[in-house]
Amino acid sequence: MRVQLHRLSMAHPGDVSGLKGLVESGQVDPGKIVATIGKTEGNGGANDFTRALATTNFSNYLATVRGQSPEQVAEEIAFVWSGGCEGVLSPHVTVFTRDDDAPASPDGQKRLAISVQRTRDFLPEEVGRMAEVNEVADAVRRALDELGSEREDVHYVQVKGPLLTPAGIADADARGVQVVTTDPNRSKAYARGATALGVAIALGEVDAGRITDDVIANDMGLYSDVASTSAGGELTSCEVVVFANSLQSSSDLRIGHATLKDPIDLDGVRSALRNAGLDFECDPTPDDVTRIAAVFAKAEAPLGGVLRGARTTMLSDADINYERHGRAAVGAVIASQTGDPRIFVSGGTEHQCPPAQAPISAIVRI
Repeated sequence: MRVQLHRLSMAHPGDVSGLKGLVESGQVDPGKIVATIGKTEGNGGANDFTRALATTNFSNYLATVRGQSPEQVAEEIAFVWSGGCEGVLSPHVTVFTRDDDAPASPDGQKRLAISVQRTRDFLPEEVGRMAEVNEVADAVRRALDELGSEREDVHYVQVKGPLLTPAGIADADARGVQVVTTDPNRSKAYARGATALGVAIALGEVDAGRITDDVIANDMGLYSDVASTSAGGELTSCEVVVFANSLQSSSDLRIGHATLKDPIDLDGVRSALRNAGLDFECDPTPDDVTRIAAVFAKAEAPLGGVLRGARTTMLSDADINYERHGRAAVGAVIASQTGDPRIFVSGGTEHQCPPAQAPISAIVRI
């Protein structure tokens, strides 16, 4: 297996010109694309349709060069989009390819490997509940089997799943069943929490016997250190993308992770880069920066809105949602180390690291 990635700037949520240029130049075989993870300049809320627009345009373009229907493309490729490019965050997409005909590691060192799995479609009443937890856990287990990786080799599990839409809520009501919440935006927390707990169970971070519907988005003492989960109205199933270092891979990439203790944890950013394989003192050198291929992180407000003893308005601002404050702050801190604002930062960390903390993963070139 050989995994490669290309980080491409986007002029608007439907911009496929960067990918089109790589395909037409022969740098990317469209048949080997397995996932895209990107940021769009929407609001990141339940009504953020930039994510659906991006998926539609990428599916339609790839259908023409893969000889498939857009529906087949969407079934075979994980399109993960996070809305919200606050602060210095730049709209972009990272495209991942996987060549299964490539040899294993040439030197016995574990390299970046990727597995894309999907769950079944969920009914509205299953979103944010145990059905979603268990299906995601099964998907992560399938990925581990495919990659031949141990649990400690996994450094990033990106899950994108459905949230509750008004139509879904109405459908459940018509059938006489209750959903976890009737607030579409509130449903994001339950959906993100359920999928993160599925990752935690599969990786042995949490005992499955402790997980019930009642603890989802409530008992934040249960969490995964490597899950990064999002929810959107454009999906009905969960797309699960597992990133690990594996002896099966001959990639020139390696992945690592760390935990951001708060939104300005610069040491956490450096720890993720070092865990991935960069060896530097203090700040990365200009040469080190050229080796940073991609960074993926979550953002969270500090407990009570108090950051290192100082009051912030992140949790009391009636105009700007705390997730947007968080993405802006975390994006700036990471970009100050990487020298590139094309950073994937997503809001909401239910069951992703301890409360008020957040996961960060980095991919570097060997």
